[in-house]
Amino acid sequence: MARSRHKNKVIEQALSYAEACGWRIEPASGHAWGRMYCPFNDQECRCGEFCITSIWSTPRNAENHAKQIRRVVDNCTGEDGSSRGGSKNGRV
Repeated sequence: MARSRHKNKVIEQALSYAEACGWRIEPASGHAWGRMYCPFNDQECRCGEFCITSIWSTPRNAENHAKQIRRVVDNCTGEDGSSRGGSKNGRV
């Protein structure tokens, strides 16, 4: 079954980008619209947080929230310890 679309088009585009990189998007209860989960689920990644990121339904600034979603995807270290995204500044 397909997930529901986010009502903000900028955030929806960032979620589509995350899905294209293998991340799983699931609905959430409470204040978050949903959560996205890293495909690698590596203990070393994100200090043991297992790359779980909340997606807000009504963020204060939708463009910044979309950038944050993309940044989490791009900076995920995953299994091999290297960043998968096109980091502009060369940092890992």
